[in-house]
Amino acid sequence: MPTHVEAIIMFMSMFSSFDALSAESFGQKVGLSWTPTSKEGKVVDASKGALSALSNEETAKKGKVGNSTEPAADCNSTRTCDGRKQKKPQLRRPRFAPELDGVFCFETIVPYSCNKKTESNVNAQRCILGVKMYHHRHIYQTLRKYTNIALLGSNPTYANTQIPSKPFGFSPSTEESLASKLAFILQACPDPSVLKQGQQVHTQIILNGIRNMGLLGTRVLGVYVLCSSFEDAKKLFYQLDLSYASPWSWMIRGFTILGLFDFALLFYFKMLGFGTCPDKYTFPCVIKACGGLNSVQLGKSIHETIRLMGYEMDVFVGSSLIKFYADNGCIGDAHCLFDKMPVRDGVLWNVMLYGYVKCGYSDDVIGLFREMRNTEIRPNSVTYTSILSICTSEGMIKFGTQLHGLIVRSGLEMNSPVANTLLAMYAKCRCLFEARALFDAIPRTDLVSWNGMIGGYVQNGFMFEASDLFQKMISAGVKPDSITFASILPSISESANLELAKEIHCYVIRQGVPLDMFLKSALIDVYFKCKDVEMAHNLFNRNAEIDIVIFTAMISGYVLNGMNFSALEVFRRLLLERMMPNAVTLASVLPACAGLAALTLGKEVHGYILKKGLEGSCFLGSAISDMYSKCGRLDLAHQIFTRMSEKDSVCWNSMITSCSQNGKPEEAIQLFRQMGKEGAKYDCVSISAALSSCANLPALHYGKEIYCFMMRGSLTSDYFAESALIDMYAKCGNLNLARRVFDITQGKNEVSWNSIIAAYGNHGHLEESLDLFREMIKEGFQPDHVTFLAIISACGHSGKVEGGKYYFQCMTQEYGIKARMEHYSCMVDLFARAGRLNEAFEIIESMPFDPDAGVWGTLLGACRVHGDVELAELASKHLFEMDPQNSGYYVLLSNLQADAGKWDGVVKTRSMMKQRGVIKVPGYSWVEVNNATHMFVAADASHPQSSEIYLLLKNLLLELRREGYVPRLNVRSHPQTAPSPSKIIV
Repeated sequence: MPTHVEAIIMFMSMFSSFDALSAESFGQKVGLSWTPTSKEGKVVDASKGALSALSNEETAKKGKVGNSTEPAADCNSTRTCDGRKQKKPQLRRPRFAPELDGVFCFETIVPYSCNKKTESNVNAQRCILGVKMYHHRHIYQTLRKYTNIALLGSNPTYANTQIPSKPFGFSPSTEESLASKLAFILQACPDPSVLKQGQQVHTQIILNGIRNMGLLGTRVLGVYVLCSSFEDAKKLFYQLDLSYASPWSWMIRGFTILGLFDFALLFYFKMLGFGTCPDKYTFPCVIKACGGLNSVQLGKSIHETIRLMGYEMDVFVGSSLIKFYADNGCIGDAHCLFDKMPVRDGVLWNVMLYGYVKCGYSDDVIGLFREMRNTEIRPNSVTYTSILSICTSEGMIKFGTQLHGLIVRSGLEMNSPVANTLLAMYAKCRCLFEARALFDAIPRTDLVSWNGMIGGYVQNGFMFEASDLFQKMISAGVKPDSITFASILPSISESANLELAKEIHCYVIRQGVPLDMFLKSALIDVYFKCKDVEMAHNLFNRNAEIDIVIFTAMISGYVLNGMNFSALEVFRRLLLERMMPNAVTLASVLPACAGLAALTLGKEVHGYILKKGLEGSCFLGSAISDMYSKCGRLDLAHQIFTRMSEKDSVCWNSMITSCSQNGKPEEAIQLFRQMGKEGAKYDCVSISAALSSCANLPALHYGKEIYCFMMRGSLTSDYFAESALIDMYAKCGNLNLARRVFDITQGKNEVSWNSIIAAYGNHGHLEESLDLFREMIKEGFQPDHVTFLAIISACGHSGKVEGGKYYFQCMTQEYGIKARMEHYSCMVDLFARAGRLNEAFEIIESMPFDPDAGVWGTLLGACRVHGDVELAELASKHLFEMDPQNSGYYVLLSNLQADAGKWDGVVKTRSMMKQRGVIKVPGYSWVEVNNATHMFVAADASHPQSSEIYLLLKNLLLELRREGYVPRLNVRSHPQTAPSPSKIIV
């Protein structure tokens, strides 16, 4: 098959040769003449032109075109209705004048045959020409690119020669046998042997002296076009009678096969300009070319031509138009034409069904299918495949099962496309037992069947079954393709088995499996999830074939590994490559903005999303809301959330988690209740976020309500929800209930063990925490970084410095777990609580990465307890640079300086706080009484029982003094504002 460039060169050369055809010879046959006009409509050349083309073989035979054995008529004259001869007008070549802008008018003079059929033909041609002028105005900009393609060229080279009679001894049966053989060849699959047969028939035609080939030549041309021998097709095309539509139709079909839709349309208009009337076999390819260029307007104008010519109701032309409209989203136009069709065969029904499927109108698809069943047309494999695809995408398992019964009754259950679509439907709807039963029942499973079953297992989380089936596929001798590997690689990502990922990558290279975009994206994803960032980066830069899916995989992978700057760099490169980021890409880059707290950049991305009208999607709206909440703008996050028209579980979970993590536990619980009222489905993330809010509030009664809900539902066996429940009971002070939940948990995992170990450690029960740690190892569970974080924290709360040091070394040396920022923060807290501030500072200096605000904040708090002003000022210097708007750091340093009597430092710290606009956030506390939570702020009088509360506190202070309590009198105050000892309020 010629390349795209070769086809263009061939196309240009065809017209340069075609322009050399004798205009006079052609005019004698079809009586065509064009008269150029100006833009005002005035005729430039006073001579009138004519257009009278014969559009069918019957009419052509009357005018000495084709294989007629009648004597030739006078080429320069014609007859009127009364039988008199008159001079036949000669064809003139159109002249392009710069001032005319390529506009022509066409005038029809008296045709040389005056019967009713020819008159009707002329009227049809008048309609065609009117529409053609309309087309010309719309595609003129395209035509001007090819100025050397004139409608009829100059310098004719073909002589207007008389067609010789047939040679002596030629048998008519030879022509019929050749025509029959060509018809058989056209029905065969195009391959080199078929091309060779066509060339042999063409040779026999030449050897038998058939000059005026007619039907034979058109069929040979069809063989050349179908076999992609366009050079032979071009040579033969010039030798045919071009007053017929068939040669043109075959050439238009050839350009459509090549994907050169613009040239196919240019050839169609060349045909109209030549004066040849298109037939019903021309328009399907022309409509397909319009669809290939996504030109709805041009397609509709050609539809008008079809309607005027009376081909609209033809089943082939009508099917092409319906498919064109459906593919371009004009489903209303498609249905309107479908309703007008007098005869609807199975192809037409399938085209209409496919159109509704592509547009996603599931209800209309089902309704149309039921209407089809009420007719005499029986659904076939294509019908069932289209309907089942809707059941797959919409999760309509009940209707899909009914369709399965119809398929069995029709005997199509073993048809490969139908069986594979059924299998995909069962897998998507989580009916894996039915999917596997169908897979095992298929007598001949092809590659699509294996891929569908493996993909079904992976999508539903059955990774072991997917791997086992993949091995059986290899053992069965079925060679996997790129889709197979793209389906199986997510199972490796789940287990983070880097060695297995590399083995599959080596197999792909060794077996020469095409590394297409989907497989490359899957490999990049598995390397990122296996923490091999370098390998993913190398694979990304391996070749220049990169699309938006690859870029999205790189951005997501960098975000997953905490490399947010790298993710933003890939996003910038994507924009420099002039690629349009889609919704998934934007949803992937927003977490990078959130991870860097880059609020300005996040707003820019949000603005781009609004500009493109993509904010309405659930997952993108959830990503925007999450970005704002992690950048500290919970108010903007809530606005985005409330504006979303549709909210799925992910949106609700994101907002509930954001409120819980940003110090708004009450709002989180309220959202959790509202989520249930609006019919959204709770999952483990919803339950975990709500329980975390109960733990932060704390609100034990809310937690118990959620636990009862878990018991009624199917969430009691979820590890994350049970771990959140253990953490909630522990933080609400009920360690016994936390241990009871842990003991009744079936199938404990590392998360469950970590939760109970941390619960005992936070309550100061170090020995119980260590006993649980040893039991965890005895049960065969490997401790992770969270486990050691809980142990070191427990040692810090119990003052066991040496124990904390031991488990820190055990984590890094014995288990090979790299210490993270939170581990170093715990070690700093471990030494700081014990008053060993210098060693805590040495831990900070020995860190392999820069400490964050949490580490310096821990040191500052310890300095406040132990009165180390010098080290506190050093820690504060770093904190004011990292988090300048946190009022707690300023207050801690100011109080510490005041305790030490450094009043200049106090004034300086307070002034710095005022200059930066930092407002002290008041601290508050709460208490739960009779399942009701009461919040208090310092000097708060908003509580309805505040007078009784303050009276009780005053009486309590008097009782404390009677018991020997003495207020701190060594609190140093500023000399000018120091109160007397009797006025000190404790």
